[in-house]
Amino acid sequence: MVSPDILARATALRREIERHNHAYYVLDAPTVPDAEYDRLFRELQALETAHPELDTPDSPTRRVGGRALDGFAPVRHAVPMLSIRTETDTTAAGAAAFDTRVRKELGLAEDDAPVEYAAELKFDGLAINLRYEAGVLVQAATRGDGETGEDVTQNVRTVHRIPLRLALDAPPEVLEVRGEVYMRRDDFERYNAKQREAGKPALVNPRNGAAGSIRQLDPKLAAQRPLSFFAYGLGEVRGWAAQPATHYATLDALRDMGMPVSDERRICHGATALVAFHDDVQARRDSLPFDIDGVVYKVNRFDRQRELGFVTREPRWAVAHKYPAQEEMTTVEAIGVQVGRTGALTPVARLAPVFVGGVTVTNATLHNQDEIDRKDVRVGDTVIVRRAGDVIPEVVAVVAERRPQPEPPRFSILESYPACPECGSHVVRLEGEAVARCTGGLYCPAQRKQALLHFAGRRAMDIEGLGDKLVDQLVDRGLVHSPADVYGLDAATLAGLERMAEKSAANLVAAIEASRAATLARFIFALGIRNVGETTAKDLARHFGGLDALIAADEADLLTVRDVGPIVAESIRQFFAEPHNLDVVRRLREAGVTWPETAGMQQSAGKLAGRTFVLTGTLPTLTRELAKERIEAAGGKVAGSVSKKTDYVVAGAEAGSKLEKAQALGVALLDEAGLLALLESGASPENNKPAEQGNLDF
Repeated sequence: MVSPDILARATALRREIERHNHAYYVLDAPTVPDAEYDRLFRELQALETAHPELDTPDSPTRRVGGRALDGFAPVRHAVPMLSIRTETDTTAAGAAAFDTRVRKELGLAEDDAPVEYAAELKFDGLAINLRYEAGVLVQAATRGDGETGEDVTQNVRTVHRIPLRLALDAPPEVLEVRGEVYMRRDDFERYNAKQREAGKPALVNPRNGAAGSIRQLDPKLAAQRPLSFFAYGLGEVRGWAAQPATHYATLDALRDMGMPVSDERRICHGATALVAFHDDVQARRDSLPFDIDGVVYKVNRFDRQRELGFVTREPRWAVAHKYPAQEEMTTVEAIGVQVGRTGALTPVARLAPVFVGGVTVTNATLHNQDEIDRKDVRVGDTVIVRRAGDVIPEVVAVVAERRPQPEPPRFSILESYPACPECGSHVVRLEGEAVARCTGGLYCPAQRKQALLHFAGRRAMDIEGLGDKLVDQLVDRGLVHSPADVYGLDAATLAGLERMAEKSAANLVAAIEASRAATLARFIFALGIRNVGETTAKDLARHFGGLDALIAADEADLLTVRDVGPIVAESIRQFFAEPHNLDVVRRLREAGVTWPETAGMQQSAGKLAGRTFVLTGTLPTLTRELAKERIEAAGGKVAGSVSKKTDYVVAGAEAGSKLEKAQALGVALLDEAGLLALLESGASPENNKPAEQGNLDF
């Protein structure tokens, strides 16, 4: 006699499983991840096994899937599309357990030859039966309940990978090919990106995308979805005289007919080979271009399959060996943020611990405010979390039907975090950007290493030797908190760091000292202002002439600078509005970082305005880049080749063909001293008017 509690639990399980079946197969709106569904299904199976009187004809355990949609004509399968048993042990030991069962059923002794298996992937899509008559596709049907499916011929015809005619001169009278319609990950991402751009709903995951596409009542909508297909077996077969004797050879034959067949399959002899296949695929699972949730082992020979037969609804000769689930269900306990190296505030869901993808997950990324709004994630929600390999876990979707009542408020990063949790600087979200950012770029601890590396870069302050590993040590040991602290480092301190001998320490101190003499453009670029690149930094330096003028500029002033638009202007304004950043700039100037300043283009067109220069050879003290910056800061233009329009060629040691061409055209020649004099006065020095090469002191 079954207790009332067990009867009530079985009844509740049947109702919940049927509700999930309806949501997934009929509404194309999954409410739980596969792993949660599988747990419910196995619990009901266990109850019915322990209490046979609970087993009823309408139990979901008697079914293979959902029922046919009312919008599609029913199709009675000539050969039932039965599912195969799932191995619940997700470790490699599950493969060995299957081999043990098969050998026992076949009555094989320990010293008998190993069983030959066909091992393949378990695709994560929608099972389809393709019926070919005389080689022509006449019907396509879903699995349905295993006995009766849905006629989806018109939709399947839109899947270009499925041949409309088999490549055979004498095709069988009837050949039913069974396989999986699926969606590649890259196709899925591209499709969703287009949907979001158009303001339309995105697909939940590739599997749901494939199922929903095939069940579109309008084939034109199905044709818009990027679907693929792999064949993995047969249904009814009539008149195939040369039908192979093994499963693996059958897949080869289907491939030769023009049918898509995955290359990720193998013939395995015995348990050891099955285990090796399982481990190999698991190691490469995340690099596959499509989703799988496990592998499948089948006894390869058809005669042995017939000998093994079936038990209830499952064949004894095959098993689906799943991997740890990559999607699970849990609840959002809180929403916090992480501040990245560039100042981006990434929202993070703090989760009730859940085992997914082989590890226990307590945090999952929410990406940015747009994604939070699109998925409508709120504290207290039940959510589906996905983790694949080493990819950061993410919240895929909210299970809206489980949302607490009354509804929790929506989450806003700017409302919850008006100030950076790391440094207290203002948090802003600029127009056109998806992320919110901390404005304390030179001060924020989370951005410290990135700010230092950028500041020391070759095109910024050019502090050679201040690289990643050294910056890690300086920051981690608390020796440097901002770029200004770099100028307080001495050789003794540096020599005490790992991989820093006295000579390398002395070289770095010398590089730091040399960087004190910069240009305004380099300094502006080194500050790491959001959206201000090297070219924009030069334009700002040329326009304002001095740092104080730039700091004092309002948005209207900034918009008068060449190529500076509203977004760049707002980034500059936000940066200099932050007291922490101004304090670091002040300390850098106090540390002796200097640069030549001019009146700027607001008051002056520049001493060298309208003049074109060409640089060639090696100058005694100025690098090519620094000479170019000095000329551009004074309003001049630096070209790459000599022409009649060139005003000056600045020649150094080992000057080549550019010098020769300048002499031939009669272009004025300058050495470094002449260039510096020109930069100082704006007038050509007498000894550097057009001259022969020999007049230059190299």
